[in-house]
Amino acid sequence: MKQIKLLIFALSISFVLQAQDNYLGDGPFNQLIIRGVTLINGDGSPPRGPVDIVVENNIIKKIQVIGYPGVPINESYRPKLQEGGRELDANGMYLMPGFVDMHGHIGGKAQGAEWDYVFKLWMAHGVTTVREPSGRGIDYTLDLKERSANNSIVAPRIFSYTAFGQTSKAFNPLNDAPISTPEMARTWVRANAKRGADGIKFFGAEPDIMAAALDENKTLGLGSACHHAQLSVARWNVLNSARAGLTSMEHWYGLPEALFEDRTVQNYPLDYNYQNEQDRFEAAGELWSQAAAPHSDHWNAVMNELLDLDFTLDPTFNIYDANRDLQRARRAEWHEDYTLPSLWKFFEPSKISHGSYWHYWGTEQEVSWKKNFQLWMTFVNEYKNRGGRVTTGSDSGYIYQLYGFAYIRELELLREAGFHPLEVIRSATLNGAEALKIDDKIGSVQIGKLADFVIVEENPLANLKSLYGTGAIKLTDDNEIVRVGGVKYTIKDGIIYDAKRLLADVKAMVDEEKMKTNWELKQPGNE
Repeated sequence: MKQIKLLIFALSISFVLQAQDNYLGDGPFNQLIIRGVTLINGDGSPPRGPVDIVVENNIIKKIQVIGYPGVPINESYRPKLQEGGRELDANGMYLMPGFVDMHGHIGGKAQGAEWDYVFKLWMAHGVTTVREPSGRGIDYTLDLKERSANNSIVAPRIFSYTAFGQTSKAFNPLNDAPISTPEMARTWVRANAKRGADGIKFFGAEPDIMAAALDENKTLGLGSACHHAQLSVARWNVLNSARAGLTSMEHWYGLPEALFEDRTVQNYPLDYNYQNEQDRFEAAGELWSQAAAPHSDHWNAVMNELLDLDFTLDPTFNIYDANRDLQRARRAEWHEDYTLPSLWKFFEPSKISHGSYWHYWGTEQEVSWKKNFQLWMTFVNEYKNRGGRVTTGSDSGYIYQLYGFAYIRELELLREAGFHPLEVIRSATLNGAEALKIDDKIGSVQIGKLADFVIVEENPLANLKSLYGTGAIKLTDDNEIVRVGGVKYTIKDGIIYDAKRLLADVKAMVDEEKMKTNWELKQPGNE
């Protein structure tokens, strides 16, 4: 009997996997009319509806008010469907612009996560545009970027930021020589632009090399991001980068260092070793407490200079969320169905895997990180309040943060930081589009822009948890416990994707890997 059940299980997985290979969404259409939605358009304006949205050949042509809440719709107000057009019944649902993930790694070899797994998780959570800040190489990413642009795969729109100095077989401008002079830096930057990259991801370098690379990149008009790694930040912090032409920062490294008043380097323990991951992240949790106090003169001066430089913050709060509550992140309900066995293994305590630094993570570390978050969030929220651009990025695939799900967690953390839910949505949509310089095409729902949308059945402003693929738990009036929400449809380039079908495809991938390896998810130390 057990063998028969396993055979049936294997056949069902095989059927789903075969189906997913052929699923490329529904469309595009000469005309698409989305009927009866409440519109949250992404620019900060309040919701309105019901409206019908008319798309023709992937361009928004009309946003038609068709009535008022609680009043029957007068059908004569509705735009007419052309022959060969498609109607999407979204009455009572909410529509937002497609989400922009400004820090999205396309899987990884160490994680065992391939692009199809990652893309479907993103698209199932409404992410239609991703900036990849370094990955497996420019050749790999540009191939996927082209296939996404052609809609020959289920994938978000991709912006490729090459890691500074990274080479490949097809892209090797310095013949494997490490960048050691300003002129070598300029040569690499020019070659990166010529190859077709959208920008550069920096981790830090010698000051003269950083200055030359950023200057050349700025001259070429490309974007840039930086994770100011501890190995270089003592001589080159966020202010140095922004003055030299950096357009955005990742995480927060380099920002507290710019806020130092009574020191020039972080107060490292004397037995600290950067290659010990617990040392690295434990000490990082005490960094903001060493910076200038919120709203002090120096704190304000740094903020004002970054604002004057039109600098973008991409905080990625979620990727450090486990640091302040490890059990919560490790026990997240989506891991069992959607986290690959290889990815779960990568998350577990390790002296080798990046971000798997749970050697002995306890109360003291979590308390430090909770205080760290309070100071960090204070800066980010005030930066937004003063007109600064804050975007939404997830950095998924590390530290128990799963693609797609982590992006929704980032929205929750922006809300915790003090953003109004409408400001959260703007951070996830229009702000990201502005940072990528494509806000004339995406980022808000306006006539003339592309048809990138997220459609949900629950009000996301009232409960951001309703955007998780696993939905939100709700008790009904008749005392029944139900799950509601999850993205209903993701629309990219006018093509309609059933978000729940994409999640089912991912679950089938995970189930297949579990069956192949006879694996079941167990918490670390319980094996």
